[in-house]
Amino acid sequence: MRIISFSTEETNWTSPRLGILLVKDNNDTGFRLDCEKLFDPSSRPEDRLSWFDMDGPWFRKARETYEELIADASKLPLAMEKGWLVPRQEAYWHAPVPRPGKIVCVGLNYRDHAAESNMPIPERPVLFSKFATCVIGPGEPVVIPATSKQVDYEAELAVVIGRLAKNVTAAQAYEHVLGYTAFNDVSARDFQFADGQWQRGKSCDTFAPMGQTIVTTDEIPDPQRLSIKLVLNGQTMQDSNTKQLIFGVPQLIEFITESITLQPGDVIATGTPSGVGFARKPPVFLRPGDVMQVQIEVIGELGNPIVAAD
Repeated sequence: MRIISFSTEETNWTSPRLGILLVKDNNDTGFRLDCEKLFDPSSRPEDRLSWFDMDGPWFRKARETYEELIADASKLPLAMEKGWLVPRQEAYWHAPVPRPGKIVCVGLNYRDHAAESNMPIPERPVLFSKFATCVIGPGEPVVIPATSKQVDYEAELAVVIGRLAKNVTAAQAYEHVLGYTAFNDVSARDFQFADGQWQRGKSCDTFAPMGQTIVTTDEIPDPQRLSIKLVLNGQTMQDSNTKQLIFGVPQLIEFITESITLQPGDVIATGTPSGVGFARKPPVFLRPGDVMQVQIEVIGELGNPIVAAD
């Protein structure tokens, strides 16, 4: 199942809401299931992140409806009549989790990236965070701050949490995962290295492109076997595989939840492979007019242009 967040002209292309692509046998029917329309307005959750709770009534109803429509196409006309379906051309896609409660990132989590950074293999995950205000969706521009000259790309696999997780063992970890999406941990290296810590350089506005969809775990039984690439202006800059991860998804969830409670809609960005711009000789940094794409096997492509600050 492939989950999106989208808006329509009905709400002036704002107010993202949860949707599910109607895809059968890899064939997109062209419609999106508008999950909010399944409920009376008075019975919809006040907290938008509640839609990502796999145990909640809203997500369960949405999944059941999706499965019914995929299994029996004769039910599609009635669903259209009820206003449950939105044609592709009438939907504007946002980041699949437009405002995560938390974005937990992992540094130096690929063996090849640690090597190119001349850093030792970490003995435990290196965690940092990005602010939710830096999240943007597919196709939206990454804005280079006026005071930065060294903005870099980082293709990453992201995990979207779908069930409350505290003190979760690695063996239980996948039970708490809703699915996976593509993520770009855009970084102002000059801020990052000058500050001596990573928060400001990682959390500039627009520095967390995410999407296009959340692919649920039934389609990706093993997230540690996916090719991952970053293409910049048509040139492949990063080309690796998630089997290079030092700490896999189960180990990350176990480590994080020892001290941090993860909630539905939280996002874990699992780290980036080798090929980042600052480690190249000569270095390659993003410039206005550039276009970059994160490409992850099964998940698809996340593309974003680069612009200068006004």
